[in-house]
Amino acid sequence: MARQWSAKPSTAVRVRPEPQQKANSNELAFFVYTTMKICASHIVPALAKPQRLQDYVPNIFLVLPSKKGMKKAILKKRVLVNGEIGTSGLFLRGGEKIDLLEDKSQTPSSFVLELKVHFEDKYLAVIEKPSGIEVSGNKRQTILNALAQNLTTSSAVDSLVTPMPAHRLDYATSGLLLIGKTQGVLTALNAYFKEKTIKKTYYAITVGKMAKNGLINTPVDDKDAVTVYEVEATLALENYAELNLVKLFPKTGRKHQLRKHLESLDRAILGDQLYKSTLPHPKVKGLHLHAAELSFTHPITHERINIKSPLLKKFTRWFPNSI
Repeated sequence: MARQWSAKPSTAVRVRPEPQQKANSNELAFFVYTTMKICASHIVPALAKPQRLQDYVPNIFLVLPSKKGMKKAILKKRVLVNGEIGTSGLFLRGGEKIDLLEDKSQTPSSFVLELKVHFEDKYLAVIEKPSGIEVSGNKRQTILNALAQNLTTSSAVDSLVTPMPAHRLDYATSGLLLIGKTQGVLTALNAYFKEKTIKKTYYAITVGKMAKNGLINTPVDDKDAVTVYEVEATLALENYAELNLVKLFPKTGRKHQLRKHLESLDRAILGDQLYKSTLPHPKVKGLHLHAAELSFTHPITHERINIKSPLLKKFTRWFPNSI
């Protein structure tokens, strides 16, 4: 059972901007006070050379990763450096505390959706994503917009106003999704994915005869991509090619990697309307691809977290003896 933590109110800050200057006029000192929530914080480590704020920040805030987005945030006075409003030309040298304030004009809409929570503490969570819903995006009906009602608010100092997914699953894919509740943990999880220290296991049903195991290293979007697979069971159907229950171990994380790799073998995933096999398959609804296992080291407690998600009925109807 997931561990529950009591939520604490988000910290409110009073913003004091730096004095502004205008050409051919005296310096105008003024104070503008507002109340906004801090959605992410960061301490700048020692830098080899000074770096401009607008160039440095996109590398640390996963909730706002682009330079264009950060420039807008700075112009909107949403970036504080040591408690003062930061400017684009401000140089960082190390030791500064940077706070990113929420954008009230783009506060995500709530979306009522009950999610299964496999694991939760005040730093992160693992939830089950249903198929047929986006992880995030401009739509209201996203996993991101449903997280607040399903997870407790973190009491950590660098807690996020809204918990954030640490990775993505396709719209049609179901299964385990890792969520960060603090900026520090989200940054650490992002590094884990880049370093390939988070182990992910998927299950798929494919169409057509396959070798018992193999490795696929076909490039995806001109980038190296590697997937290892094992066929756990095979089912011969009258008037159709064989169906296989396949266990997939992606070693890289390219977009649509598993679907493209299986298509490259001419063994598309059952129900995949985008990457179709040339072989016939039963008329079924929904992509038969499920993120079933997730294994990683907790960035804060350093304990090993291993989560498994049972296969859905659309899998077990074909392979009733599967997990």
